Amino acid sequence: MKVVIIDDDKSSGKALADLLETKYDMEVLGCALCGLDGLAMVNRYQPDVLFLDVQLPDVNGLDFLDKLSGFVHRRCQVVMYTAYDEYILTAFRKQAFDVLLKPINPQELDTIVRRLEKEAEKEAEKEAEKEAERVVGAGVKNAPVANGKLLFYTNSVDFRLVDKENVCLFQYNHEVRCWEVVVADNRKPIRLKRSVKSTDLLALAPHFMQVNQKFIVNINYLIEVVDNVCHFYPPFDEIDYVKVGRLYRKKLIDRFLSI
Repeated sequence: MKVVIIDDDKSSGKALADLLETKYDMEVLGCALCGLDGLAMVNRYQPDVLFLDVQLPDVNGLDFLDKLSGFVHRRCQVVMYTAYDEYILTAFRKQAFDVLLKPINPQELDTIVRRLEKEAEKEAEKEAEKEAERVVGAGVKNAPVANGKLLFYTNSVDFRLVDKENVCLFQYNHEVRCWEVVVADNRKPIRLKRSVKSTDLLALAPHFMQVNQKFIVNINYLIEVVDNVCHFYPPFDEIDYVKVGRLYRKKLIDRFLSI
């Protein structure tokens, strides 16, 4: 999950960010020190989760919630993040997902993260169902495949033909906000159109499977998973940055016969 933290205490925000990235399957895209910078960060990154401090130098965090809807274009769960428990009731009335009290209790954080993961899984299932309905309604099963090749549009007019068996993985590039495909005999990943979604890529072939919010792998190349890191057969044996997220681990294991 993509996360933004807004906290005027820099050390406190960094401590939370480190905890979220090291212990949980979360990617902290930025930490803002004030409400104005926080809104700009939310607008830019469109996070899945926002950890929001109540006491900010330029705006009250509860008032910030009223402004948030104008800057998010997708579902964003807000966890209020405060040392003052008197704000809890108001936070929930303003549709906050949960409240995390300072100093952070690791067990409380763990409970909140697990709730967030369950909600994310439900949302993913709903999106998959909607996509399936759209595909069936359009009378289309998969993207065009000819002689085992896939056609990827790289912009509105240009395209690249790739043998689907040469695809190792798809990875989401947050800097340019689009998916890329990693293929054999190509040094750099091929950047795809911004309109391409994970559901589009998963529909290309049954051996493409999502293992992380930003990685979809070809399980035919997968050798093993060690410390939640995927290892692949050559020519992709040097790839060592694909981690299996907690939300996706069970689904990956269920694809194989365990002995």
